[in-house]
Amino acid sequence: MSGAAVAAAAPQGRTATGPAAGPWLLGVRHHGPGSARAVLAALRAARPAAVLIEGPPEGDALLPLAADPHMRPPVALLAHAVDDPGRASFWPMAAFSPEWVAIRWALDHDVPVRFVDLPAAHSLALKEPVEGPERAEEAEEEEEVTPVVDPIRVLAETAGYDDPERWWEDVVEHRSPSGETDGGATPSEGAPGDALAPFGALAEAMGALREAYGDGGQPRDAVREAYMRIQLRTARKEFGDGVAVVCGAWHVPALAARTTLAADRALLKGLPKVRTDLTWVPWTHRRLARRSGYGAGIDSPGWYGHLFEAAGRPIERWMTKVAELLRGEDRFVSTAHVIEAVRLAETLAALRGRPLAGLGETTDAVRAVMCEGSDVPLALVRDRLIVGESLGEVPDTAPAVPLQRDLTRSQRTLRLKPEASERELDLDLRKETDAARSRLLHRLRLLDVGWGDPVAGRGSTGTFRESWRLRWEPELHVRVAEAGVWGTTVLTAATAKAASQAVAATALADVTALAEHCLLAELPDALPVVMKALADRAALDSDVGHLADALPALARSLRYGDVRSTDTAALAEVAAGLAKRICVGLPPACTALDPDGAEALRGQVEAVHGAIGLLDTGAEPGMGLRERWDAVLHKLAARDAVAGIIRGRATRLLLDEGRLAEDEAARLMGLALSPGTPPADAAAWIEGFVGGASGGGMLLVHDERLLGLVDAWLTGVPADQFTDVLPLLRRTFSAYEPGVRRTLGELVRRGPVPEGARRDDATPATGGFGPGLDPARADAVEPVLRLLLGRPPEPVEAAV
Repeated sequence: MSGAAVAAAAPQGRTATGPAAGPWLLGVRHHGPGSARAVLAALRAARPAAVLIEGPPEGDALLPLAADPHMRPPVALLAHAVDDPGRASFWPMAAFSPEWVAIRWALDHDVPVRFVDLPAAHSLALKEPVEGPERAEEAEEEEEVTPVVDPIRVLAETAGYDDPERWWEDVVEHRSPSGETDGGATPSEGAPGDALAPFGALAEAMGALREAYGDGGQPRDAVREAYMRIQLRTARKEFGDGVAVVCGAWHVPALAARTTLAADRALLKGLPKVRTDLTWVPWTHRRLARRSGYGAGIDSPGWYGHLFEAAGRPIERWMTKVAELLRGEDRFVSTAHVIEAVRLAETLAALRGRPLAGLGETTDAVRAVMCEGSDVPLALVRDRLIVGESLGEVPDTAPAVPLQRDLTRSQRTLRLKPEASERELDLDLRKETDAARSRLLHRLRLLDVGWGDPVAGRGSTGTFRESWRLRWEPELHVRVAEAGVWGTTVLTAATAKAASQAVAATALADVTALAEHCLLAELPDALPVVMKALADRAALDSDVGHLADALPALARSLRYGDVRSTDTAALAEVAAGLAKRICVGLPPACTALDPDGAEALRGQVEAVHGAIGLLDTGAEPGMGLRERWDAVLHKLAARDAVAGIIRGRATRLLLDEGRLAEDEAARLMGLALSPGTPPADAAAWIEGFVGGASGGGMLLVHDERLLGLVDAWLTGVPADQFTDVLPLLRRTFSAYEPGVRRTLGELVRRGPVPEGARRDDATPATGGFGPGLDPARADAVEPVLRLLLGRPPEPVEAAV
């Protein structure tokens, strides 16, 4: 059956081009500015008695909020199951979405407006529950699903286009409702036949496609379309034939089809249901650009928004926006650049046979004229303008779970506004407001509401400074709804969840990490539960590796408690007990290890070394931990049965702390690199001693005695074994900075210099580090260090 035949036989609605009465089926492309303009023109011309919108009917009570002055698109209807908030769907709408335009027109003209798609109670029940990290992505999939058959692509290929987006721009987005190419002119009043003509043509095309492809690979569409036909019948009984339906163009032939009420009800019989809540939530242009759900095919929401809003001359206005953006980034863009870019875009459109310059032509022109052929500034244009960073706003009167309302109040109190664009936030924990911001962000992280992630900034985590990377994503509203089961405020919810996790945790490292989170988030009511679980797990766990993994988190927690003035006496007692048990059990655990196990334990040794440095404050209960640990490192450095990489690292840690004389370090290196040591073991010792980012390269630069030992060992490795140790050596020395590697190469090339002699560059040669501290040279540096650290200068004693 042809599309014209479908329209002629349709009892449900009319898609003809004449001025006959409705109902009018206005098939659209979701988020299409051309469709939005056409819908607005059709509504102005037809003046329907009621408007029906594709969407969940539970949202009818929320429709009046669209007229609230504090509602600013892009926004989305959020529906979630009451008993399982993670089972959720979004129905996003931008300012240029046909559905949003129809809703606003109906509200502005006091015309009844309703949603007529399958209720969210059914659509959410039909969703398969998803567990784990995929829940957020599942929540983004709203009820509207693009058919497997892409009708836009099929129509574009039929018209001879290889790009469906370009075809859609040429045929729809760049044309006014009257059919003239205007690139964004505001639709005016016109005859109903003229305004409805595009929808008749589109319905005919979709009818032909559905004859060829059936339901397009989406069997659920039959259920949805049956429900929409029932709602259309109900509306016609109430308002007569003067009803306009705004829906996806793919559904128009099905809504116009001749069916019976009994057949449609039979399709809906037995559908599962769940209790649902709906509300409006802010959305972003970046989410509209996603390839899932309503976002499918919308690669350039910022560009579409511009086409919809531009009152005329859209290309000139677009180039002006681009120039303003690039100038803000300190790029030289003059008025002449704008004029030349407009001319180039129009010329490209003419050469390509397009009615108006589209996104492809404007992008090519911007790259050539304003970006000097570079894609680097063009990427900024795409991110900021073509896609855009718009974040919608929702009025306070919109329904929300109590936890969301408490979060919103906290955001306003702390002047921490959610933003769609990524930004860095530096906090000084000595300031009350910044400390409160830190607590809020840490509490949200504990609730799996990932608004912010800690990053390395001016100070490391645990000092008086914290740095965060913030970006508010729409799906975080679902996470907040999920977290609402733990409490009605962020504080109570985080406390309840922390206590629950402490009871359920089985691994010691998990409990120590939780204790760290509780201190960061300042959850005093959760700490007793966490500390009891921590003491119980620590008493039962005898694995040295587990203890070594747990201790650094405890040490950091003590440091956080000091910064936040929190009582951590009980935590310090547990940490000291763990440290002592590690000192007893570590030496036996470092023997008979394979390379992977040795590498893992080397990292644990380093972490424990740093943790004991934080724990040993010179007062109980940390008294003596440093001495115990030093004895352990001496044992590890001297035992031949210990893996080479661990012996080398233990030697280096002692040397750096001044707990090992330079001569003794050279002796241990000489033993490790002796001819009787297998080359692989010797290479592992070298990696432990000078590998990684520990400054080993500079150590070899300044101590030619150690460098000579390494050089002598390396040149003596047999040829048949050299290839076995080469990968390990490359890994060790490739971590050095290029300047360090170059200096080491020069020193090796020149060879050893006798003690006391001078090199060509007049630098005295040294056989190793000096015998001790030079007070005169140290005194000369001290004033500069005081200035850098902000310390007052040393008082000068009066001469006697």
